[in-house]
Amino acid sequence: MEIREFLSPDNALLDVRASDKADLLRGLAERTGKAVGLPAEEVVKALLKREQLGSTGTGGGIAIPHTRMAGLSKPFGILVRLNNSIDFDAIDGQPVDVVFLLLLPASADKEQLAALASVARTLRNPKAMSNLRAARTGEDLYRAMTVTAKH
Repeated sequence: MEIREFLSPDNALLDVRASDKADLLRGLAERTGKAVGLPAEEVVKALLKREQLGSTGTGGGIAIPHTRMAGLSKPFGILVRLNNSIDFDAIDGQPVDVVFLLLLPASADKEQLAALASVARTLRNPKAMSNLRAARTGEDLYRAMTVTAKH
């Protein structure tokens, strides 16, 4: 599954402000809930429940918070670069500045689980990360996530 199938240019956001992980997830849940027609409170509750299982901070300043949601028919993503890094309980103990939130349908099949794999693969690509951190516009951020990794 290609990232552009579940990430739109409108959901690639620069200079997002958040005081901590919970604040960030609440803000992203509100935006996500409106976009997919789910109550923001349900989205944030599911994301926080997933974080209790173990942080989705994957290291290197990156987090990929994700969860399955009933009522969702296809994967949905939001990519953000924070204006200031925040503690995310990442596996390497480093603060996070690049976050890709991914919602998957409750009955996620192999193709939809490939969405999570494609995000993780792209965010491990040094060229993609360099371009994400150098992005000056949301369009640059989107392009870094959807195009860079292929080259």
